Amino acid sequence: MGRHRKKPAVTVRRSSVIALTGLVPAGLVAVTAASDVGNGSQAAAAVEQHVPGDDQEAVGAKPQALVEPIATAEFVTNKMAKPGGPPVVKTVALKDGRQLAAMPAGPMGIPGIAVAAYENAERILAAENAGCAMPWSMLAGIGRVESTHAYGGKADADGNPISPVYGPVLDGSLAGNNVIRDSDDGELDGLAGYDRAIGPMQFLPQTWKRYAADGNGDGIADPQNLFDAALTAGKYLCDGGLNMRDFAQQSKAILRYNNSMAYVANVMAWETSYSSGVAPRAGDLPKI
Repeated sequence: MGRHRKKPAVTVRRSSVIALTGLVPAGLVAVTAASDVGNGSQAAAAVEQHVPGDDQEAVGAKPQALVEPIATAEFVTNKMAKPGGPPVVKTVALKDGRQLAAMPAGPMGIPGIAVAAYENAERILAAENAGCAMPWSMLAGIGRVESTHAYGGKADADGNPISPVYGPVLDGSLAGNNVIRDSDDGELDGLAGYDRAIGPMQFLPQTWKRYAADGNGDGIADPQNLFDAALTAGKYLCDGGLNMRDFAQQSKAILRYNNSMAYVANVMAWETSYSSGVAPRAGDLPKI
């Protein structure tokens, strides 16, 4: 998780899909079409028109093994952001010995607490920014790639990970990662000198402070909390008036997380799998 890459120099003409074939798996269009029959040409257009942009902040993790089995439980939560002023941005100190949330697994084995957080974010965004049309499954795709839904759902009933989720220190010691100097005095990531991605949706501290949202209505925007992280990720992806019904705009939004079309392919593949219940093929999950 948390691979922060320098932006590559890319020159791709809009008229050429062939130029991107080394980055995008052949199955991407097929996977996208599975959830919206007849829109394969739109998916191709999205891949063709959007190369890595200039607005990427946080980045993703390597996909892991499939989680089985498929479950069909419904998830209901009353967690909704309360009206009022902006939330307090901080990481809440929690007691040891907390118990895992006891919730049945969702589609493709997603931990129940994670599904609750993603669906909660979808509801809030539908009320606050209906034009974005953010589906819970897209947030789930991001969460799967970034942290495997907080290390396989290792979180309590309030959505707080049993152990904090952190990315690698961005000090240049890991090949392919940017060097990012400390931006929060260690307030959110617990580090001085350099930054690292934080929480199950893997935000950089400076990005979290800009988009921080209170997903569980407690007045706090905690990057480690699944409900807060899912809603903040939705706000981040929707920023700028993007519409997730449009494949081109969806891919542009996902590129904000990781400046890589392989990353886009992974997120879209998992999104489609979670909404359809059909496991992605290996070819749909290229190495990030």
